[in-house]
Amino acid sequence: MAERASDRLLRMLGMITYLDRHEGVSVEEIADQFGVTTHQVMSDIDTLWVTGTPGYYPHDLIDFDAASYEQGVVRLTESRGMTRPLRLGAREAVALVAALRALDSALGSAMDPERAAVLRSALGKLTAATGDAAAAVDVRLSVDAAPEVASAVATALQEGRRLHLRYVNAADITTERDVDPIRLATDDERTYLLAWCLLVDGERLFRIDRVLAARVLDEPSLVHPVSDQAHLFAPGPEGELVTLHLTSRARWVAETAPVEVVRNHDDGSFEVDLRIVQESWLRHVVLQVADDVLDVRPRRVAEEVAASARAALRAYGALAGSEA
Repeated sequence: MAERASDRLLRMLGMITYLDRHEGVSVEEIADQFGVTTHQVMSDIDTLWVTGTPGYYPHDLIDFDAASYEQGVVRLTESRGMTRPLRLGAREAVALVAALRALDSALGSAMDPERAAVLRSALGKLTAATGDAAAAVDVRLSVDAAPEVASAVATALQEGRRLHLRYVNAADITTERDVDPIRLATDDERTYLLAWCLLVDGERLFRIDRVLAARVLDEPSLVHPVSDQAHLFAPGPEGELVTLHLTSRARWVAETAPVEVVRNHDDGSFEVDLRIVQESWLRHVVLQVADDVLDVRPRRVAEEVAASARAALRAYGALAGSEA
């Protein structure tokens, strides 16, 4: 799956702070610290080396010791202020207090004690620093789940017990299964339960708003090894491989969809390879970027998407005609 630019940016910012606190670190140690390959570390360092503050002359750039780097050791010599303590304005501090309070209210009970303590410690310190402005903040994070479902999931996570779920997927197929809950994960729009599904004997992400019912079982949940990227949706190899050729305006597809490969072209267009589990999802994506689609492969998929677009236009025309 192609890495999102936002994830890479966060990692590179973290690298600067990490290297500022550690004098001379091997490429292998950095790779282990951030859970990436040594090749990715070197690519990140090369990018940081040509990054800096406006002006972008040599003295404006983040810099590393070249001699050490040739020996496989990364030594930060100029951070360009990236390691200064963060100073928040009043509006930024209140927004962060609101986010932390919402997170604590909705998910705090489902966190392990160590993470919950870190969250509440940060919230307490930030609230004290913000002063009276923090008193006016009252927000709630919507988990998009029925109250009884949210309660069962939180209880199972907190007590380490197995869950029985009744779940409906994107194809509107309902199944029942037992799972060992691992943790909650969120993105910009949804909350997911990462769990080990006994039905398929593997890790799975369950959208909380699609859980129709959840019951805490007496059996304890077992500990299962999961990958570092388990919280990210990644279609299995059984999905059909589809290639989209898009103009540069549709770059967001490569950033937000679970793509396997991105190939950039000299004219600014690009291709992405995706494993498709639900064809309805693919049709939705392609119709969103219809003006920027240059090609869809295989041909059968292109014809099905085109047929869906024509059907939508016919339905729209009929509706417009009836309103007239």
